[in-house]
Amino acid sequence: MTEGFETDMLWEEFHRTVNMNSEELRAYLLADASDEDSFPADPDMGIDELGRGVLHVLSKRRRDLTKTDLEVMRQVVELVETIGDKTDDESRRELMSVGHDPLRG
Repeated sequence: MTEGFETDMLWEEFHRTVNMNSEELRAYLLADASDEDSFPADPDMGIDELGRGVLHVLSKRRRDLTKTDLEVMRQVVELVETIGDKTDDESRRELMSVGHDPLRG
């Protein structure tokens, strides 16, 4: 749906930033959500919304991106740039919830 130089640049930056594949991210998000006192009734409850958006984008081809997908991609790139590659537990969990493992370099 969306084409153009800016979309191409964002696509490339997003895929450099997200260094976990969809299976790794899905497993991480589910494990993180289940770390609460009890399992939620709804499988999506407790899973980071931005993380779900990343999973959605990872399942798409560039030409099928929507405006919502582009916004998710921008948010992820900005979040990772803001936090950097901090490896303290809280920062690493936040980064990994959007598909970036700072220990992978």
